[in-house]
Amino acid sequence: MNKGELVDAIADKANVTKKQADAVLTAALDTIVEAVSSGQKVTLVGFGSFEPRQRKAREGRNPKTGDKMKIPATKVPAFSAGKLFKEKVAE
Repeated sequence: MNKGELVDAIADKANVTKKQADAVLTAALDTIVEAVSSGQKVTLVGFGSFEPRQRKAREGRNPKTGDKMKIPATKVPAFSAGKLFKEKVAE
């Protein structure tokens, strides 16, 4: 399912126009991205949580040459599925 299909499904379930559904979805996603990028954790009970995680520096290899190289530490976004979401997928 892509964003357009998701907007269509939201519009049908919420009984709103596609334009309104798109605006709400875009605002929600933008808010989550802004919060996580500023270091906050966003928890949606039953769905899951988004949080920034620190990835340590490590040694890797250049796939072309095989030479060793240092991969610097970085901050990455992470998602953990909630209990209800996991149970629904497992059915």
